Amino acid sequence: MRRRDFIKIGAGGVAGLAAAGALGPVSDVLAATSRPDLVISHGTNADANTRAAIAATGGMKAFVSKGDVVVIKPNIGWDRTPEQAATTNPVVVATLVAMCLEAGAKTVKVFDRPCNDPRRCYVQSQIEPKASAAGAEVSHINDRKFKDVAIPKGKAITSWPLYTDVLDADKVINVPIAKHHSLSRLTLSMKNWMGVMGGSRGRIHQDINESLVDLATIIKPTLTVLDAMLILTANGPQGGNLKDVKVMNTLVVGMDQVAVDSYGATLFGLKGSDLGVVAAAQRRGMGNADLDKLVIKKIEA
Repeated sequence: MRRRDFIKIGAGGVAGLAAAGALGPVSDVLAATSRPDLVISHGTNADANTRAAIAATGGMKAFVSKGDVVVIKPNIGWDRTPEQAATTNPVVVATLVAMCLEAGAKTVKVFDRPCNDPRRCYVQSQIEPKASAAGAEVSHINDRKFKDVAIPKGKAITSWPLYTDVLDADKVINVPIAKHHSLSRLTLSMKNWMGVMGGSRGRIHQDINESLVDLATIIKPTLTVLDAMLILTANGPQGGNLKDVKVMNTLVVGMDQVAVDSYGATLFGLKGSDLGVVAAAQRRGMGNADLDKLVIKKIEA
């Protein structure tokens, strides 16, 4: 099933459809219904950690089908090296690209709208060379590809120009880095959608939490992979001082971006409810931020 056609089906209904041959073997479908809400994978090797995390979530073929056009959306916002933890780990991005292609994806696109010079950001972050080597189409944002999109459930913003490559993709995998942010306390998965906004996106800072949730009502990822191999603990989002970087060697993977962000807060000694965007998303029924009610699987890669 494609992302835009996906619907939630109860376990009994799924088993019935599978038995009828509509969704494949019963064992495959039941495996999907027993998938953990979150996988927390720990390991020093970013490639092995990424592969283990996706395997524990059900495997990439559970999310990507043959012929899919997949967008992988990292954070490439700053002219920083991977060691400075302001941009997504390039090995995590490249491994996800390779896994999507191994699962049968037709095309994997990687892009972001940086705050600093895009050419430097793409190279300094090492995302462009590594993702390209893995088989991705790595491109710079084309302003002609933004289009105004209505946000019917928006509270702070009711329309905004968004990047059509994200809207038209069969599957979207959000790959933010976990880091400090001077305005929103942290930048995690929902904050990463600012990279597909056109126009004067700084305007949403006036009501950033509700605005980010507004975006999340439109952009719903197939999967979120929160990169916490290194985290930036202060002076974010740009950073620059290695003293602000902490080694965590952790990935947080899930389908519910609210749950991912709620767990991401704990990596900084916070609760999900301490983040305005998570609290707003929970109030609006966008996901489940209550970690006590989630099935969380922790693994060592």
